[in-house]
Amino acid sequence: MSKDEFAVMTLLKRLFGNGQPDPKIKLVPLYNQIVAKARDPHWYVEGAVPDSLDGRFDMVATILSLVLLRLEESKDHALDMARLTEVFVDDMDGQLREVGIGDMIVGKHIGQIMSAVGGRLGALRNAMADHSALDDALVRNLYRSAAPSPDALAHTRQGLLDVERALGAQLPDMLIEGDAKW
Repeated sequence: MSKDEFAVMTLLKRLFGNGQPDPKIKLVPLYNQIVAKARDPHWYVEGAVPDSLDGRFDMVATILSLVLLRLEESKDHALDMARLTEVFVDDMDGQLREVGIGDMIVGKHIGQIMSAVGGRLGALRNAMADHSALDDALVRNLYRSAAPSPDALAHTRQGLLDVERALGAQLPDMLIEGDAKW
């Protein structure tokens, strides 16, 4: 979701809501960085992540999961984690509507999306603790069980380990402020 879309949402909430700014707004810069990182062409070229709607969703969900895992290390950021997830849900809701999914079905899709993110979060939590399980987790959750070439998988594995290392080297407060150094 773009900053302009969030600005419009905030204005509407102020006009029709309780007059308070949406606390999720502060997480928009971080979310935008997550999406930008997930859209880096190398994931789709060298890493052979499918350059499709599903593949792009899987990449965003994977990077989001790494950020959530980093924030999870600090008990002070539980509310920020929830709000970042809400920003993601708002974006996915808008994306679903943009591709023509109607109101009656959006909720079901959002439930499936959150289940997918929860699954990735658990798989990555385990795989980052035991890197020997990372390839299996990536094939299952990022490549949807269609294993890429060994070179492509190695590229993606190394790229995600680099992201994890970069996130781990930063204070969670820096991430929340949208100042992530990837």
